[in-house]
Amino acid sequence: MLRNREFKQFIILFSLMAITTVTLGFVINTMAGILTIASVAAFGTVFFAFTKARYKSIAQISNQIDLVLHNADHLYIGESDEGELSILHSEITKMTLCIREQNDALKKEKEHLADSLADIAHQLRTPLTSANIIMSLLANNPDENERKVLLRETEELFVQMDWLITSLLKLSRLDAGIVVFKSEQIDVNNLIYNGLRPFLIPIELHDIALQINVPKGMIIQGDSGWLSEAIQNILKNCIESVGDNGKIEIVCEDNPLFTEIAIHDNGVGFEKEDLPWLFDRFYRGKNTDATGYGIGLALCKTIITRQGGTITAKNHLNGGAIFVIRFPK
Repeated sequence: MLRNREFKQFIILFSLMAITTVTLGFVINTMAGILTIASVAAFGTVFFAFTKARYKSIAQISNQIDLVLHNADHLYIGESDEGELSILHSEITKMTLCIREQNDALKKEKEHLADSLADIAHQLRTPLTSANIIMSLLANNPDENERKVLLRETEELFVQMDWLITSLLKLSRLDAGIVVFKSEQIDVNNLIYNGLRPFLIPIELHDIALQINVPKGMIIQGDSGWLSEAIQNILKNCIESVGDNGKIEIVCEDNPLFTEIAIHDNGVGFEKEDLPWLFDRFYRGKNTDATGYGIGLALCKTIITRQGGTITAKNHLNGGAIFVIRFPK
């Protein structure tokens, strides 16, 4: 408190005024001088105690701010009485709590980034290792037919890596918030067709029965390009699940509350312990032999939820898996 320049100036001014008033009091008479000394002493004591209490409150606030700046784990700023200091107290409390929340969010983002980078490195390492092994086999294999098979396997690996890298880039763009979704009216029939188009040949080659029931004129609001991407990821999962001679059913319904797109396959369905984690990034299930990278469904959910929709997945009562997408009216 005594280091404060304004307080020092006040003490000097107060001392001069006290000396002057005491001198004038004694000039009048002795009793007036004594009363003046008593009044000056009382006023000075009260003012000093009041000022000390105010500075103590300010010091407490300063210490708490210092804790925030040094990333302390705990933060507490007590209540103060009404007045200007209380208003300042309240605003600084808000600021410090906001800074604390931002620091916690940054820590979580940093941890998430580190985990994501480790997962991405692991996901890319697997096909790259396989490609390197195949390349070494190609170099030492004189048989033309075997070389063709190995080349075909290498090509498939590079296609997988291309899909993985493309999906990771899309997820990164969505996480960074740089994707601006369009808001347009989308015909659900067109949306389903655009989602199916890349898989028409694989569906025919694997003799997969496809049943589609979409009422005419059904409209939803969103970005058709990104929603087609989401539908494609679900269909990719279903096609891989049903294998040869499987069946995929797409049923759409409309009611006053929401528009629903349900995609059902007759594959093996999901393990019960996997259900809570299906849409988690890089989650591949408890089965160590599971194919895929755990990217598609995570990307799918991000696309749909960012546009106000919801997606759930569960085992169908008649067997297989069912994905249900809903867009509120």
